[in-house]
Amino acid sequence: MLRPLSTSDRGEWDRVRYRNQQWLEPWEASNPEPHAGAPSFRSFVRHMREQARAGQALPWLITELAPGARHQELVGQLTVSGITLGSSRSATLGYWVDGDQAGRGIAPMAVAMATDYCFQHLRLHRMEINIRPENAKSLRVVEKLGFRDEGLRERLLHIDGRWADHRSFALTAEEVPEGLVRRFTGSEDGITVRRAPR
Repeated sequence: MLRPLSTSDRGEWDRVRYRNQQWLEPWEASNPEPHAGAPSFRSFVRHMREQARAGQALPWLITELAPGARHQELVGQLTVSGITLGSSRSATLGYWVDGDQAGRGIAPMAVAMATDYCFQHLRLHRMEINIRPENAKSLRVVEKLGFRDEGLRERLLHIDGRWADHRSFALTAEEVPEGLVRRFTGSEDGITVRRAPR
């Protein structure tokens, strides 16, 4: 399930992020301003929700109901950002998944769900994902989903303390008229996406 981020998620968020610190650090966005620290969880959530209310972003947690579990467990995060309407109708998508859950198809399914939501409900036309050339696992995600490789963008984002090159991948609505989830899995069963509160 993709569901909105909330301040009540802090405990589980902190546990998952702490356990995954080394797994995520090489790919994490960083602030290029000297001596700028990371925002508190509360201010991070507030900022994300402000962007969601303004129609600029969709900050979601990726959760899963494990066999025998009573509640959806946090397994990652996915954010649709830079939502642009008008003649562009496009957005950029970024994500991370708990290292213990990697290789189970969670990231491609979450990306497919978010892409379908953006194409079908927001009527966006284009989704873009930017990936470090060394990030083989994320490259595999876009390969599985059929995103087009649009080439290298030099020093695109500040990652792990330096400006880093990225490869850009994109998909337009015309390329998946049947929906990306259906193309990826052949089914739409068990899919839930909840909108952020306004």
